[in-house]
Amino acid sequence: MLGSTPVSAAIHVIDLQRAKRYYADTLGLSIVGEDPKAWVKVGAGSGTQICLSLTTTPAANEHTVAYFQVENVEQAVKGLTARGVVFEHYDMEGFKTDANGIATVGDDRSAWFKDSEGNLLSVSNG
Repeated sequence: MLGSTPVSAAIHVIDLQRAKRYYADTLGLSIVGEDPKAWVKVGAGSGTQICLSLTTTPAANEHTVAYFQVENVEQAVKGLTARGVVFEHYDMEGFKTDANGIATVGDDRSAWFKDSEGNLLSVSNG
């Protein structure tokens, strides 16, 4: 039923203006709509969107809330690092990131980072 329907993500933020600057200036997403007292929608590739929704509760998620599908993870990490993004590093049994924060699992490569509000995002080729 929903297989051909576009989907968007909603991410809660405690400082809407700070998040807006981070997603627009640091990640390079476009602002596609906003209610300055409640939400900001940012646009990404293929018409996808993320709604940054104002909340009073800080992010508590330890899991990825959204990931960006990229062709080349190394290039994405390099470009984002140059814009001030700091990538997470993991060293667990069976799962470890390299010096750049990139993990390889089979053919999939991914790297994780936190937004200005503490939400966990990633870039991935899978």
